[in-house]
Amino acid sequence: MTDLITTKILSGKEVAESVYDRMDESIISLSSQGVVPGLAAVLMGNDPASEVYVRMKTKRFSKLKLHSETFYMPADLKEHDIADVISKLNENPKYHGILVQLPLPKHIDTEKILNAVSPEKDVDGFHPENLGRLASGKPRFIPCTPKGILEILKHYDISTQGKHVVVVGRSNIVGRPISLLLGLKNDTGNATVTVCHSRTPDIGYHTRQADIIIAAVGVNKLIDADMVSPGTVIIDVGVNRVDDDSEKGYHLEGDVNFDAVQGIASAVTPVPGGVGPITIAMLVENTVEAAENSLKNRY
Repeated sequence: MTDLITTKILSGKEVAESVYDRMDESIISLSSQGVVPGLAAVLMGNDPASEVYVRMKTKRFSKLKLHSETFYMPADLKEHDIADVISKLNENPKYHGILVQLPLPKHIDTEKILNAVSPEKDVDGFHPENLGRLASGKPRFIPCTPKGILEILKHYDISTQGKHVVVVGRSNIVGRPISLLLGLKNDTGNATVTVCHSRTPDIGYHTRQADIIIAAVGVNKLIDADMVSPGTVIIDVGVNRVDDDSEKGYHLEGDVNFDAVQGIASAVTPVPGGVGPITIAMLVENTVEAAENSLKNRY
């Protein structure tokens, strides 16, 4: 019988606060030069999860005395209308970053809209130019959630050097960029990366071989105890709404069976309170970096 392991909880809130602390100097420096980092968030429709994220983002920007404005648009708006709004935001120097909140309504070509954002203001890192720079090892903006994952690992001194990382999920938002980042020849890379997805016949076969599992597929409790080997580090990106009898009527769970992996995994991020808070911190950091870049371009 394998001895139980004390599983460390990796707090995204703790990591996020350390990021905000280190940004103070940059924010003060920009302020002294008359620059307040500004973010424009474009929110289309009334997706509850999107609204929560935008509210949390707005609260944090306000707390840091940064500028943030949300542009609410009806779900039936035409594609050219949202493209026109983004075009105007691209030209507005008050906004250093533009966030298009996903998902967009089905009648909107998401790729076309994301591509309309200026690469210099694409603080989500989704523009093809920025993804290409990331793949080449010279990123301008790293997508917020993958950047946050690396920040968590760094904060808790979890090395990726020579480790086998299994990424479950291949989206352009998380799975694909994090797999690229982990394979880069640098301090937060040098890992051997396996990417699993919906067409992988036996995901557990791969996850049991992992030193680090990154679950980012959006399937509630997909990663169970029998898919994890003792000592594995688990980063759970999933945020799945599960109906219940509580006052809210639901609670959030991740892609990992959190309770089941206790005593097996050496460390795991909780849901909520794990990757979510650090993702917002990375959005703030990317916006501050965009403001710094805009200042450099003045001269």
